[in-house]
Amino acid sequence: MRVPARLRSLVAVVSLLLPGRVDAAGGAYDPLAVANGQPPTFDLVVADEDRKREIPLRVYLPRERSPAPVVLFSHGLGGSREGNAYLGIHWALRGYVAVFLQHPGSDSSVWRDVPPRQRRSAMEQAAGSQNFLLRVKDVKAVLDQLARWNEGAGHSLAGRLDLRRVGMSGHSFGAVTTQAVSGQQFRGGLAFTDPRITAAIAMSPSRPRRGGDASQAFGAVAIPWLLMTGTKDLAPIGGADLESRLVVFPALPPGGKYELVLDGAEHSAFTDRALPGDTAPRNPNHHRVILALTTAFWDAWLREDPAARRWLDGDGSRSALESGDRWQRK
Repeated sequence: MRVPARLRSLVAVVSLLLPGRVDAAGGAYDPLAVANGQPPTFDLVVADEDRKREIPLRVYLPRERSPAPVVLFSHGLGGSREGNAYLGIHWALRGYVAVFLQHPGSDSSVWRDVPPRQRRSAMEQAAGSQNFLLRVKDVKAVLDQLARWNEGAGHSLAGRLDLRRVGMSGHSFGAVTTQAVSGQQFRGGLAFTDPRITAAIAMSPSRPRRGGDASQAFGAVAIPWLLMTGTKDLAPIGGADLESRLVVFPALPPGGKYELVLDGAEHSAFTDRALPGDTAPRNPNHHRVILALTTAFWDAWLREDPAARRWLDGDGSRSALESGDRWQRK
């Protein structure tokens, strides 16, 4: 049956506003399709009274006012809530409430007012276990506060959050944070897993610190994980390299586990801009791949969208990649 042109136009608009749907004219699922414009964006602060600590947030909201799945993002060492805006904007336009955390003590304050020659030392000190523990507790504090805001009358987030569907993500030190709160086990049976998190994305993941056993650390991860790295993904601080990042995926149990290795991608490929020490121009397709795969992953595992799952697990995901990129799942 031929679909009238007017109806085709209407379906095209609706397909942009309702992510993950396959339109009546036979259009395929496209994780990069978004409506034009910018999502509402505003800044908040979570006051964790128990720790006397304030956690800045940047929130990207979908245009629809119905409760939406929530995705958190944890920045890398020396970053802030302002970073990785390309992710927050796209995820919000796809219907997610994107909440970007800023972790005092390992954020941009570490280097901003420090003389250039002293910045590396300051960054190395900030990458320690004390800030790691602060970060994982930040995630819990933010989720607790989001629940209160969602239930409270008059707040800008009241009734906007579907906290049954929570994704956690992060880059570099943020990936370490993400791994910790979404299933990683530590020596002595120590764990920081938050059961409210139902799927996770780690950009520039890390093997266990101090040479721990990867199978013990990651063998019990019970939720879907997407790992992303690059063939030149060397961390400026800490010395993590591609070999150490590739240890994580084989140690994960099967079921909703994915790994992307971008050809030629340096550590900065997942950020908004180049970092000191980068050796090559940035590949513009890297952000396209990151947006496509992360969106499909959220759609598949937070929205439980069958079209997204087919795209992610089938040939659709590979259509976004370049010939040298590596993609696998289990």
